[in-house]
Formats: sequence, structure tokens, C-alpha cells
Amino acid sequence: MLINPEKTREELVAWIRDYFDNNGPGCTAVVGISGGKDSTIVAALCKEALGAERVVGVLMPNDIQSDIDDAKAVVAHLGIPYMIVNIGDAYRALSKSIVQGEGFTNVTGRVDLAHDAEINTPPRLRMATLYAIGQNLPHGARIANTCNGSEDYVGYSTKFGDSAGDFSPLAHLVVEEVRQIGRLLDIPLHLVDKTPSDGLSGQSDEDKLGFTYAILDRYIRTGEIDDIKTKERIDYLQRINRHKLELMPSFIPSKL
Repeated sequence: MLINPEKTREELVAWIRDYFDNNGPGCTAVVGISGGKDSTIVAALCKEALGAERVVGVLMPNDIQSDIDDAKAVVAHLGIPYMIVNIGDAYRALSKSIVQGEGFTNVTGRVDLAHDAEINTPPRLRMATLYAIGQNLPHGARIANTCNGSEDYVGYSTKFGDSAGDFSPLAHLVVEEVRQIGRLLDIPLHLVDKTPSDGLSGQSDEDKLGFTYAILDRYIRTGEIDDIKTKERIDYLQRINRHKLELMPSFIPSKL
């Protein structure tokens, strides 16, 4: 884990400030606020780096979000401008358009969306929402990616959904290191230690993954793990999800 969390916090703030100085002077950081630790910590770091007036929080419930009060508490505590965009109507309309689309049943053999599509469509709608909002801001915007290194390692994200963004402050920090940073920030501590959940499936992250973040963090940082079956599962997830972090493969002709 982090030997000097305060130094890392200072480096993170400087890194965000430098990113905006070089990639969007005067731009606003747009952060999707879920009410969990990662988006809360990213928003707080952006506020420290840029000032509250240059951070916009966007809350995006899919109809009803059970922990939306946590998300509202975050933007209120940080004192940043925010919007609430309910994606429920858009999700239903898109889902209906897909399953009622000409040829859908013939091509897929289904009459409804597959479970994975039901789970992954909302994050993709949320990312489209963040970029649309960013393009409406008067001085432009850059969209924050709020994934952490533990999630990225095993692909626990939606491609072109929460795995997208313009800058990613937490990508090289594992979950416990993110919490170390969070404890140094002016944010509610109960959100730092809140049980991670995707807010979509009704399960915690660890329930879905089949192992704890503590086990994963230790394996990432030291290569040590006690259970061979868990090691095999982590290695498998890391292998099959590597494409989420790599640039899109593209053909390069031998002669141009």
C-alpha cells in the first residue's frame, strides 16, 4: 500500500492541474457521481486541483437509485455545481428500439435483451450523457474516468461506459490505496469505506467477482495469494478483459 499517502495526494492534485493546463485550459472537469468512494474521491481531487467552480457533478439514476442520497450528499459537501439526469426513459426507449428492431429475433434468436446487455447499457448511456453535458459547458470540458486499478486489472468495468473518459486519476491505485487517499480528503468518511457496488446488479463488487478487494490488492502489489483457485480466476479475468485497456487494434498496410 502507499508508503506516503499525503505525498501521493499532492502528486495527484498536481497531475490533474497539469493535465488541464496542457489539455484544456479553462475547461471544466465533469464527474459522474454515483455516491461511491471512487467518484467522490475523484470529484474532491478535481475540486482541490481546479476549484469548485470548475467541477460539475452529474447524478444519473436509472429510474430509482437506492443510494442517491449519498450522491447528493457528495455534491452538497463539496459545494460543486451539479445536475441530475434520470436515464430511465432513455434506457427503456433504447432497449425497446433494439428488441423491436427489424431482424432482431432472426439474428439473435431472442425476444428480449440479454442480461449482460441489460447491465452494460446504462453505463454506456451515462458516459454519453457526460459527454453531451460537457459539450454544453461554456468553456469546454474533460470527462473524468473514475475506475481504480483493482477494477481495471480484472476488467470490472463496462467498455465504452465507465471505462471511458479523458483522464483517469485512480487508474494506478488499488482499492485500499484509493481509500488511503480518501481519508486525507474533506469528504464523508463513511463513503470512503462504503461497500463497493456497481449500483446495477444488486450485488456488491466482491459478491460478483468471487473474491475480496483485499485479496486482489495484495496479489496485484506483491504477487502473493493463498488460494490457487482464486489466483486462477483473477488471472482469467485479467486475461479476457485486457482488451478494455488496450488501444483498438488497427491494420497498418505494408505500403502507404
